[in-house]
Amino acid sequence: MEVYNFGYQKKKKSFLSGLSVNTQIIILNIILFIVFSILIRTNILTWDYIAIKPSNIFEGKYIWTFLTSMFMHGGLFHLFVNMFSLFFVGSLIQKLLGPKRYLSFYLIAGLFAGIFFVLASLIFPADFNSYAIGASGALFGLIGLMMFLTPNLPVYVMFIPIPIKIKYAAPGILILLWLISVLGEIPIGNTAHLGGLIVGLIYGFYLRMKYKNKVKAISKRFS
Repeated sequence: MEVYNFGYQKKKKSFLSGLSVNTQIIILNIILFIVFSILIRTNILTWDYIAIKPSNIFEGKYIWTFLTSMFMHGGLFHLFVNMFSLFFVGSLIQKLLGPKRYLSFYLIAGLFAGIFFVLASLIFPADFNSYAIGASGALFGLIGLMMFLTPNLPVYVMFIPIPIKIKYAAPGILILLWLISVLGEIPIGNTAHLGGLIVGLIYGFYLRMKYKNKVKAISKRFS
């Protein structure tokens, strides 16, 4: 697979022991999930110290949860789904962007998703006193980016056995999760997902405008 690295030189290894940045992010998610779970179960910490809660943020409390919430999950299944998706999506995006730019974008997408969730709680009052955790905000940022860089890349969505082009799959996943949360009354951070997707689309548009030939080559390569 070619490495296009927008504005960066190709690097043979990442900054720690030869592991890719994406692999390090996955490992960090797993480790912090275990650590945070132990701290919560032993009552050393409460969810307020780890998860984003809009009411806390508007009171100027627990601001660091914009970051910690990105590395905590609601259970093993939640962790598995996000890390399984990140393994495939993140590996591809890292090859296209390069490790440094990939890491920066991943963190920015996750932070923006949290900010969007907090601001959107003013419109959706049910979220105002709800907690949000997980890597899916950052993950949707990567998916939004793919809609511009590899729009015709066929992907498999959940349990659908037929591959769907990412430019259709991405909004489809968002809508499906929204329906599941509404009909099943399941607490899913839909506005955080939307926020991540938006920042991914913005960055993808920027790259398409600045690196037209590279993006065209990438799109053709993964059609």
